[in-house]
Amino acid sequence: MRIIADLHIHSLYSRATSKQMTLAVIAHFAAIKGINLVGTGDFTHPAHFASIEKELEPAENGLFKLKALPTDFQINPQALDVRFMLTAEVSNIYKSGDKTRKIHNLIFAPSLIAAKKMNSVFDSIGNIKSDGRPIFGFTATELLSIVLDSHTGSMLVPAHVWTPWFSIFGSKSGFDSIEECFGDLAPHIYALETGLSSDPRMNRRLSSLDSITLISNSDAHSPGKLGREANVFECDMDYFEIMDILKTNDTGRFVQTIEFYPEDGKYHGDGHRACGVSFTPEQTALTSGICPVCTRPLTIGVLNRVDELADRPFDFISEKTVPAIHLVPLIEILSEVIGFGVNSKKVKAGYDRLVEEATEFSILLDKKRDELVELAGERTAEAIIRVREGDISVRSGFDGEFGSISSFDRLKAPEPVGAYQKGLY
Repeated sequence: MRIIADLHIHSLYSRATSKQMTLAVIAHFAAIKGINLVGTGDFTHPAHFASIEKELEPAENGLFKLKALPTDFQINPQALDVRFMLTAEVSNIYKSGDKTRKIHNLIFAPSLIAAKKMNSVFDSIGNIKSDGRPIFGFTATELLSIVLDSHTGSMLVPAHVWTPWFSIFGSKSGFDSIEECFGDLAPHIYALETGLSSDPRMNRRLSSLDSITLISNSDAHSPGKLGREANVFECDMDYFEIMDILKTNDTGRFVQTIEFYPEDGKYHGDGHRACGVSFTPEQTALTSGICPVCTRPLTIGVLNRVDELADRPFDFISEKTVPAIHLVPLIEILSEVIGFGVNSKKVKAGYDRLVEEATEFSILLDKKRDELVELAGERTAEAIIRVREGDISVRSGFDGEFGSISSFDRLKAPEPVGAYQKGLY
C-alpha cells in the first residue's frame, strides 16, 4: 500500500507550538491532507506521553491509532484510519572540540515500553518537563546510546541536518561528518532528515552520505503545516518494515519524498534578516562572510554549507537518490490565485471546499489537469501544474526568513477563468 508518512512533528507542549497540536487534531488534519502515518511528536514530555497512553491504542506492528473520536468537537471520521508512530525530537547542547555544539535529533520507538525506558533515563539526567523538545547537556553520542539500549528497533535520525544553529552539519554549531559527531556509534546512523532548506539531490553531493537514507518531514508546529514535507513508502503499515527501509535505503519500497522547494526554506541562502541582506554563496565570498551593513558575520545558510562539504558538483545526479517531487502547500497556492493572505477567510473557505472533495495530496500529486479544472477552476489548476513542473519564480529564504514561491508573474497573470463559479473568488 502507498503510505504517506510525516514523522517529525511537535505537540502543544513544545515551545512556539500551537495549542491545537493534540493527538486528535493532528489525526484530523493528517486525514484531510492524505497522510496515512504521522509521528506523535514529543513522547519525552510527561503530559504528552500521558495523552498518548490515554488516547491511543496499538494498531499494526509497532504503530498506534486513536481509540475513539472526541465528542467535544467535530473531527474528520477518517482520522481513525491515521496511524501514529512514537516519535520525539531532542536537543543536545554540549562542548566538543572547543566548540559549543547544538544538535537536534529525532528518535523513534516501537513500543510504549521502549519509550518509557528512554524517558526514565532522560528524567534521571535532564529536564523532560519544561519543553516538548527537551534540551540536554550530554552528547549526541550518549543520546544515541540511550536510544539503542531501549529496544533493538529504536532508531535515531539527525534532524534538519543543515540548519545553521541546531543540526549535525550546521554552519554555526555542527560537525563536518557523521563520524565526527557520533564516533564509534556512527554505524548506527542509517538516515538523515534533509530539512526544509535542502533536498535529497543537494545532500547527494556528499559521497560520505552515499550509504545514508534521506528522509523528509514537516517539523510541524501547527496543524496546517503537517505534510509540507513527507515520505512515500510502498509497504505494509508496519513500524519495523519502515525502519528496515530506512536502514537499507530500499528504493523499491521508499518510492518518493515530498519536498519544499529548498529555496523556500528559511535558511537556504546567506544573509542578515535584520539588515535586509540576502546573499548567494558567491556574494558571501566577495565580502569574506561579513555583512556590509552591520559588519558582523553573516548567517551562513544551507546552500553555502553544502558547497563547503560537498565533493561533487552542483549538477551531480545519484542513482541512489529516492525520487523527489517539489510542491507548494495547497493553501499557499490558493493564496496566490485568489490574491489574499493564507489566513484570510476567502482562502480558508476555498481550501476547505477543495479538501471536502479530495485530500490535499490527492489534489497536489494525483489529479490530472482536467480533473483539477473541474474541481478548482482553470487558474488554480494551472498553478498546481506549474508547481509540479517547477515552472515557478523563487526568492530564497535566509537567516530565519522563509523564501517565497510564485506560480505566476502577477503583472502578466492570465485573467481568472471558471473559478468564480467554483467559489474560489
